[in-house]
Amino acid sequence: MTHSHRLRFPAPAAPPLTGHLPFADAPGVADPIEVTSRWLTRGGRPWFPVSGEFHYSRYPAAEWEEELLKMKAGGVTAVASYIIWIHHEETEGRVCFDDDLDLRRFAELCARHGLDFIPRVGPWSHAEVRNGGLPNWVLARDCKIRTDDPAYLDAVRPWFAAVAEQLRGLDRASGGPIVAVQIENELYDQPGHLLTLKRMAQEAGLSAPLWTSTAWGGVQLPPNELLPLYGGYTETFWTEADGGWPDTCRKHFFFTHQRDDEGIGSDLRPMTVRGSEPDAFADRFPWATCELGGGMAVSYHRRPYVDPDDIGALGLTKIGCGSVWQGYYMFHGGTNPAGELTTLQESHATGYPNDLPVLTYDFQAPLGEYGQYRRTYHELRLQHLLLADFGHLIAPMESVLPERQPDGQDDRETLRWAVRGDGSCGFLFVNNHQPHEPLPEHPETSFTVELPHIHQTLNLPSTPVTVPSGAYFCWPLRLDVAGLRLEWATAQPVCTVDVDGRTVLVLAATDGVAPELALAADTVAAVATPSGDVTPVDDRLLVTGVRPGTDALVEVDTADGGRVGLLVLDAATARTVYRGEAWGAERLVLSADGVVFDRDEVRLHGSGADTSFAVLPAPERAPVVDGEPVSGAPDGVFTRYPVGSGAGPVVEDAEVTLVRPAGDAPPTVTGVLDRASAPADRYFDTVAAEYRVEVPEDLPPGTLLRLHWSGDVGRAYVGDTLVADQFYAGRVWDIGVDRLPVGELRLRLLPLGADAPVYLPPQAAADGRTASVVRAEWITRRTWSVRAG
Repeated sequence: MTHSHRLRFPAPAAPPLTGHLPFADAPGVADPIEVTSRWLTRGGRPWFPVSGEFHYSRYPAAEWEEELLKMKAGGVTAVASYIIWIHHEETEGRVCFDDDLDLRRFAELCARHGLDFIPRVGPWSHAEVRNGGLPNWVLARDCKIRTDDPAYLDAVRPWFAAVAEQLRGLDRASGGPIVAVQIENELYDQPGHLLTLKRMAQEAGLSAPLWTSTAWGGVQLPPNELLPLYGGYTETFWTEADGGWPDTCRKHFFFTHQRDDEGIGSDLRPMTVRGSEPDAFADRFPWATCELGGGMAVSYHRRPYVDPDDIGALGLTKIGCGSVWQGYYMFHGGTNPAGELTTLQESHATGYPNDLPVLTYDFQAPLGEYGQYRRTYHELRLQHLLLADFGHLIAPMESVLPERQPDGQDDRETLRWAVRGDGSCGFLFVNNHQPHEPLPEHPETSFTVELPHIHQTLNLPSTPVTVPSGAYFCWPLRLDVAGLRLEWATAQPVCTVDVDGRTVLVLAATDGVAPELALAADTVAAVATPSGDVTPVDDRLLVTGVRPGTDALVEVDTADGGRVGLLVLDAATARTVYRGEAWGAERLVLSADGVVFDRDEVRLHGSGADTSFAVLPAPERAPVVDGEPVSGAPDGVFTRYPVGSGAGPVVEDAEVTLVRPAGDAPPTVTGVLDRASAPADRYFDTVAAEYRVEVPEDLPPGTLLRLHWSGDVGRAYVGDTLVADQFYAGRVWDIGVDRLPVGELRLRLLPLGADAPVYLPPQAAADGRTASVVRAEWITRRTWSVRAG
């Protein structure tokens, strides 16, 4: 039986409010940023930014530039970072902005590479930092923090002045990258204080077209002064160990027009705020986000695992819901700096509800604590390529929900879908994935989308398809591609590229869904396909039977004399697509590993001994890899080039010797909210299993020590210095060898008590009671330089 899902577009919405907010860009800038009630504009064109959080103070400054280029290649257009006060001024009056704390250099690197910058200036940040980022000496003052208490403001004022001095000349008026400034964080009931902080920041010299605030939890904001930014996470470290998967996370896998997530930070505030209204700002502000979870931290009592598809489905669903700004926290992991006076992580010892690891802030992010590429990065890059080409179309489009919607958050049977459109064209979004509780496949599925004001109804596809369990995708509806109207495609638009005067639209097939392209016949003069059939049906040409791959290029001559290509890649290959300026032209590069574009150089980051990359369009002359010309070979319409052949093993066993077996697990101790606390330091000296790791002197730069281990808490030491740590959650433990001081590396692993009130992911729950290293490996990460021939 065919299951037809129906949606009818309403009458066109009234134009958005404009000029109703006191946000203004610097006079005379070439691309002024403005805010309407439904979307943002830049240079008079709808603007769909993608921001990613990267904390410079948690990462070595020598590596910032390459990591920023990785973020840019991943589709991030703006880098957000907390300016964490306690990292800069642990001791009152000794403000440090050098080395890994060089805020100005970080912002300048963003500018150098065309990235916008969003400083989140606090003063309270949270960020799983000690005291939420407030230095101890501020808490020691006789004042009420996070209020207009004069004694507190007297401490904040010189801090804002110091930040403003670092960022002087980097505002938009000076051609700088700062497009927004966030005030405070998660302050839900002090609108007057938020306004005071904004005025203080402005008086200190900070300037930006956008001033923002987090908006979850029914926040109360000073009217029209701060752009509310929302969030949504797939999992939580801050809820109870036995609380199950929170409903506030579950709802993010449904198409809905509810912006607020009352669950974020609910360990530090009430779930509902008296006098607040959900989505109170929806009639005056667009739906913008700053904290879509790019991963999730782990606390001692709760250690969630986040699958890359959880993040991919979350991101795509939010676009379908109506987001006009995709902001990810975190996009890049890091490591807490070593404090001079105390450790700098959130902990029960400082009165906070969660014990976090002392050092690691990996966050399971798309780019890890040591710059590791994760599959999440590739899933999100696919979506960001879509937004780079079509975000200006999507941003003004209304989100419309179907006639039949899920009955509630426990409904796993009703297909979840929505359309973003303007009444004449749009994008159809489907999400059939969620964590923990798989959604069933939907056989014999078709869609009916009514566009009454242009007297059109789309019934697609021509033959019903099965929506696989776990699938999430976006299909174009009546999309104009350089004069060709693509009525629909059962494949997701990725990006466009010019190849020999032909505009090529790249599409990504979904595993288990046959690609079908419906072309408006009146826009087509001729069509040729390498496989499959072209069938006239009414006023359309249906292209079916195309086998996705690098050779699946459907070539179309348009009725107006143009030339268009539709390249349908298989799902796996589509997730290897990068696009950037390379050797004098915009090109696509296929790589299963990492690619960065840096002016006249492309760098490949990989861990394979026989890495290769493919390019479209191919450069006129063979590129030069590490100074040596390489010959290419056809790979469909791409040209593929080898690199790294015969470069030696990339994974080698590491020599790890057991020095001392583990004793009995430490007794469970509880702290704030009666949650389990991390074991005290003394247990690592007395009952932890200890291993010695032989670190060869000739390891290549960038090498990781990868530990397959079990236990409760792991710590790595060189001498008496703690250099890495992790709470066990069933994942490998990576340690960057480049960051280790000289000396012998030792691992100390504690076992988990049998009855410890700690949540572990199901795949790890049985392993924590044994503290041991199962296997250890050296992972060699290589970088190749590719230049024009």
